Amino acid sequence: MLDGKTVFVTGAAGALGREVVLKLNALNARLILVDRVSPAAAFPGLAGDACHLMLKGDVSDELEMGRLVDRAVTHCGAIDGVLHLAGGFTMGEAVSELSRETWDAMMTLNAWSFIALSRAVVPHMRGRGGAIVAVSARAAARGEAHMAAYCAAKSALQRLVESLSAEVREHGIRVNSVAPSIIDTPANRQAMPDADPSRWVSRESLAGTLAFLLSDAARDIHGTHLVVSGLC
Repeated sequence: MLDGKTVFVTGAAGALGREVVLKLNALNARLILVDRVSPAAAFPGLAGDACHLMLKGDVSDELEMGRLVDRAVTHCGAIDGVLHLAGGFTMGEAVSELSRETWDAMMTLNAWSFIALSRAVVPHMRGRGGAIVAVSARAAARGEAHMAAYCAAKSALQRLVESLSAEVREHGIRVNSVAPSIIDTPANRQAMPDADPSRWVSRESLAGTLAFLLSDAARDIHGTHLVVSGLC
């Protein structure tokens, strides 16, 4: 399905990223793995493979993303797919108490990072084609108490996905997002010890959904936010 295609993955060393990398590697994709910590430590079995590239960088820094994408293209010749897994979550402040620091952090991690990435990858993909897939959240659909900055930032990300899709689909680039509910991660299990994680979205299932959106089987899907809800 992705045999021989080069996929650029942000947030690769996170809980979801690790599952996604396992899935993409099993599908014989060439991997460009990016994280704010060195991905090589998370994937020692791939770090020595010349087919793959491990890069440390800040996804919200457009200049740094440009350098990393240029390095990826030099190494692999082209980028066929992009998975933007990087993002951030916080809650606790009511709208009437929301700090500028929290607002800026959520917008930078979840929305501006997609712009920084798009500025870097779109020029390389235009004309050649490929797929860009971002991880949004089901929470983007409406505001929730004490989650205003996060909900707003993920909603902004979805509007960016839609706009970019409208701008580049005629150039052969598909742009979509997935919108999961609660993902079964160690952090979420620790934060919600009394919840039933069997009702959450499994990382393995979500990785499969992301791989599908990268593949040619999803060639007619544009500007869509695929809700992955589990039983939540």
